Amino acid sequence: MHDRPGRTRASAGDTVLTFLRRRAVSAAIPLLVVLLGVFLLARLTGDPTALYLPESASPADRAEFAAANGLDLPVWQQLLDYLAGIVQLDLGTSLRTEEPAAEMVLRAFPVTLSLAAVTMLLAVAGALLIGSWAAYRPNSPADRTSSFLTMTAASVPDFWLAVTGVWLLAVVLGVLPTSGMDNGVLSWVLPVAVLMVRPLGVLTQVVRGAMVSALSAPYVRLARSKGADGRRVVTHHALRNAAAPALTVAGDLAVGLVNGAVIVETIFGWPGIGKLMIDAILQRDFAVLQAAVLLTAVAIFVLNIAIDIGYALLDARVRDVATV
Repeated sequence: MHDRPGRTRASAGDTVLTFLRRRAVSAAIPLLVVLLGVFLLARLTGDPTALYLPESASPADRAEFAAANGLDLPVWQQLLDYLAGIVQLDLGTSLRTEEPAAEMVLRAFPVTLSLAAVTMLLAVAGALLIGSWAAYRPNSPADRTSSFLTMTAASVPDFWLAVTGVWLLAVVLGVLPTSGMDNGVLSWVLPVAVLMVRPLGVLTQVVRGAMVSALSAPYVRLARSKGADGRRVVTHHALRNAAAPALTVAGDLAVGLVNGAVIVETIFGWPGIGKLMIDAILQRDFAVLQAAVLLTAVAIFVLNIAIDIGYALLDARVRDVATV
């Protein structure tokens, strides 16, 4: 690509800074909308006073509880206090445990992060292996079987897999625990397997399609004409170009794991951010719910930035676009 007249090609550092600045600005409004939406929707779940005080509580006790937790203020004033707290890194206190909400969220977040990381690493590794293998033998019985299985995997709901897995492997066969994290590696098998099925199916189809295209490209045919063996053609020539679209899709799927984690963590009793959100909704624990959504939104933003940077490193055209 040629530089435009009067424009010099930006350095790699300038490109990254420009890219980060633009993404931060573009993410600010959606993040604010999410925070406002969660704040207002949380208050539609009901008055926490009715949940945390006994029915026999006097009006004075209810008024004292509401005043102690800022629930007696108008909603708009609660919102301003909430936004001011974010600026001061004060996300409020849990109504249920009386702990700082930020501490509860930060304690749960690594559990979800580790679950998502293990899931995506296994899904990406499996997709690269299966997709490359299927693309190397296009339209073979193995390729058609792989396509059928991955399309099926991509369309199966997480909750159905989770319930079926618990029933078959934990209840009927008794080889895996039903819930919790007290059984070491065995505790990870079902949650990771359930979360991994859909990303594995989608990514395998993406890798397979990209690899079929890459393996028929002129530079690959040239490499083959020079005597490169099949493994080197796949790993050193075709896979690098096929990795860019797979990385983009993997990023979207990683973001979607948050939604899946809410279901999976609840079913398997994992003390992660998804279960914390569900508990906070059921217990009208506004501060914890808002803190969990805020941290999750920021984490998704950072993840998207990392994915875009990785995509730019793989595709020079993206780096050029970022400087325009």
